[in-house]
Amino acid sequence: MENNIISYIEFKTNDIAVTKNFYGKVFGWKFTDYGPTYTSFSESGVLGGFEKTDEQVTHGVLVVLYHEDLKAVIEAITKNGGEIVQDIFSFPGGKRFHFKDPGGNELAVWSDK
Repeated sequence: MENNIISYIEFKTNDIAVTKNFYGKVFGWKFTDYGPTYTSFSESGVLGGFEKTDEQVTHGVLVVLYHEDLKAVIEAITKNGGEIVQDIFSFPGGKRFHFKDPGGNELAVWSDK
């Protein structure tokens, strides 16, 4: 895996089953469930997932970058005007954190290290 590339795109949804049905039937995407509130997708040209939320979805896309050294990226983000909005946490497959760029866009960085 290369550092600093977009490796995953994450969407919000209010209904995992309806979302899977839609993207599966319309675009032929395949899904892997990780519990009742998360499913990843493939066969789309880029890897991604859908996370269930009870909130209204207004900004539903989360771009996820990859980097093997999360602490180094956090340091670079904060030195260059970004803001960490969710500290490093574990999930099946690795760890990640969320940040806002100076323009207010929220992204995430993950690592399998």
